[in-house]
Amino acid sequence: MQNNTFSTLFVGQNLIKLTSVDSTNSFLKRMVSNSEPLPEGTVIMAENQYEGRGQVNNIWHAEPGKNLTFSIFLQPSFLHPSDQFILNIAISIGIHRALKPLAGAGLSVKWPNDIYYQDRKIGGVLIENIIAGSGIKASIAGIGINVNQEVFHEDLRDRAGSLYQILHKNVDLIWLLTEICSQIEAVYLKVRSGNYSSLRQEYLNMLYRFNIKTAYRQNGEHFEGTIKDVSSTGLLIMETSEGIKSYNFKEIEFSQP
Repeated sequence: MQNNTFSTLFVGQNLIKLTSVDSTNSFLKRMVSNSEPLPEGTVIMAENQYEGRGQVNNIWHAEPGKNLTFSIFLQPSFLHPSDQFILNIAISIGIHRALKPLAGAGLSVKWPNDIYYQDRKIGGVLIENIIAGSGIKASIAGIGINVNQEVFHEDLRDRAGSLYQILHKNVDLIWLLTEICSQIEAVYLKVRSGNYSSLRQEYLNMLYRFNIKTAYRQNGEHFEGTIKDVSSTGLLIMETSEGIKSYNFKEIEFSQP
């Protein structure tokens, strides 16, 4: 369905709204696998995801009708698979740019792509790439943002937050969706032009606990480290008491402050 409220060139111009779905990423992947003709920038938005997913099979919980749960279809065939982490950087920056005017200085991105306000998670990203030969045939970026949810389950209360809890008022979901899509498109076009060297530094500058000594946990063992960089392939580069070390996704976790 065409949505003329989007001022973008292509991201969100084809907006498909669903009342309920297992996950918007799964729905979009099924469309791609069925070879349905999809324009780049198609957005699948759902009021309710009953099997929303996060990184590495984590579950994404969102109260129906109060939050943003959507996926964007991209075709970054210009990128080599070894460079796919730049998509993670681009999506993270786009979301951060859209939310910063609302959330302010407490907003950050927790490596690799969780959206944080202070020490609470208010959003997350799951990017799934379909590789074909030496290029990326399709990329599906699933995004969840806690917007108007006022309370969370007691198990999540100390770790999850929402824009409502920051602003103490509701935010129009479609307006926010257009803002996020517009910012993501701007960054994605920069990547597509090949002129994206500055994006990596912008990503580092918005990283949660960047350049701050912090407690971490690996295999049940606690240690202190300082994030110094993120490699081109997405490895976290950290200064520890044993020198500079690099970590892949889920190899370490932050100890709760």
